[in-house]
Amino acid sequence: MYFAALLARTEDGWEASDTELDDVETLSDLTDLAREASVDEDTVLVFIEQEDAWFGVVRVDGEEDPRIFVSDATAAARSSYGEILLTDELLGREPGADDTIAALEELVGLDGTEDGEPDITPDNDNDNDNDDNDDDDELDADAVPAGPIGDTGILADLGLPEAELLMLRTDALVEIADALGAAEVLETVR
Repeated sequence: MYFAALLARTEDGWEASDTELDDVETLSDLTDLAREASVDEDTVLVFIEQEDAWFGVVRVDGEEDPRIFVSDATAAARSSYGEILLTDELLGREPGADDTIAALEELVGLDGTEDGEPDITPDNDNDNDNDDNDDDDELDADAVPAGPIGDTGILADLGLPEAELLMLRTDALVEIADALGAAEVLETVR
């Protein structure tokens, strides 16, 4: 179960709106959605939460690039909405790296065998064992890091210091909204 909301800052405070992410497929789509909710290109925050497993905050300030924080990258990677936030840039990967790896995997089996052909490797071949370890290291380099990822100072100027953001676990969005002075408006859309 997901919860997603937009908080748009106005001169009168924060305005909250519940938002559907059904038509959102990319970070660019999410950023456009936030910009549409913006009043005079002021700050808009997009909150996404999956039942205490993880939460994400996307901050859009006018035409600037979005700033992103995800509380648990590993949990978010298992979620279609989390995948939207876990961009190559955020993960420190080359853009399109996943697409290239997937295309190569389709062309060539990772173990070097043809489909349906058994993988026969001598048990006493130490060179192959070292090659396997090298492959594991490559996979680990592409793995999503455990724990928080992104801009930890995303809300510092709005009243939630970096250290407090990193300590949030359950009911995180309520605590964030409370620190921003927007708890009541967020509660109206929950």
